[in-house]
Amino acid sequence: MDEQGRREIAVRGRWAVAAMFFVNGFITGSWAPQIPVLLVRLEISKFTLGLLILLFGAGAVIAMSWCGQLIARHGSRIVLTRFAIAASFGLLLVALAPDISLAAPAMIVFGGLIGAMDVAMNTNAVVAERRLERAIMSSSHGFWSLGGFVGGGLGGLGIQTLGHLAHAAIITAIAFAGVMLAARHLVSEDRPAATGRVRFALPHNPFIYLIGIMALFSMTPEGAVLDWAALYLQQELGADLATASLAFAAFSGVMACMRFAGDAVRNRFGAVTTLRACALLAAAGMLGAGLAFSPWMAIVCFAFCGIGIANMVPIAFSAAGNQHGIPSGIGMSVVTTMGYCGILVAPSAIGFVAEHIGFGPVFIGLSGLLFVVFMMAGLAHRADFSVGQPAE
Repeated sequence: MDEQGRREIAVRGRWAVAAMFFVNGFITGSWAPQIPVLLVRLEISKFTLGLLILLFGAGAVIAMSWCGQLIARHGSRIVLTRFAIAASFGLLLVALAPDISLAAPAMIVFGGLIGAMDVAMNTNAVVAERRLERAIMSSSHGFWSLGGFVGGGLGGLGIQTLGHLAHAAIITAIAFAGVMLAARHLVSEDRPAATGRVRFALPHNPFIYLIGIMALFSMTPEGAVLDWAALYLQQELGADLATASLAFAAFSGVMACMRFAGDAVRNRFGAVTTLRACALLAAAGMLGAGLAFSPWMAIVCFAFCGIGIANMVPIAFSAAGNQHGIPSGIGMSVVTTMGYCGILVAPSAIGFVAEHIGFGPVFIGLSGLLFVVFMMAGLAHRADFSVGQPAE
């Protein structure tokens, strides 16, 4: 095949994996408006609902931790396609659960499918980056944010109009159609898949765990803003509910926009320089939010923080998938598992600490984590590309 043909395949693969990111975000975003319905439908307490949501996170983290072994054996294209098809039915599975005894395992399965799909699609995005010899990871995460926005934005209206089960069925049909259209265009690794049984083993390369720490320190502030920013504005800065809700809206909206611009910045200045600038911006924004003396000052600072955080995780993921001596799927599995603990686990500890010292000092402390990422940014040099770089 000539160079032009390979380029066209790579471009189609780039948009195919972007579609997978959109579908994953769309399913996840569509789950959010189902949460209040689940509370009423199963007649459970908020505490029990919290445990169900924790099961979703546990399923995601467990699946992320071993999905890399499947990718090392079968390749990211096959693993992504299969888990994406299964994940399309995850929301419907939860919506069909008639009681808590079936809802609990359904949540674990749903979270596991979404988590495994997440690792596989990030790994496949690394493969597409290598084929194109330019960054696409940030915009891929931008498509995830866009999918979440569409799913969450339309979900409430859909449930109110059609009911929770019909809404879940429609989401399943749309997600399944999107997966089937995209799957045939996904690119695959250059090297053949591993043969025989792939034994689970943690990588010996210490750099992959340092990159995992970078991802963890980048995603913990994101989880803190998601879960606690509104309460911070209400309880400590005296904002009303409508104003308080703007904190995460400003943060996530700016972050989505910056993810679509992030690849061009990274291609122009390189991964390390981009990560350093982003980490400083994010740290300054988080510090300003913690020191804010009015709700609107905090909202502006959270938005400023979103500008920086937007492209920190995509760069860390690209670096994870390009570590020498480690298959992309295994490196991505380690880093995504560590990183997503910052969203799924850390906010609980943050809430406990904030109960004793307040949210302001917590956000100031989180700015320190972002500054640590700035200091570690040199580890992201593997996220940059060289012509002919091999796929692991």
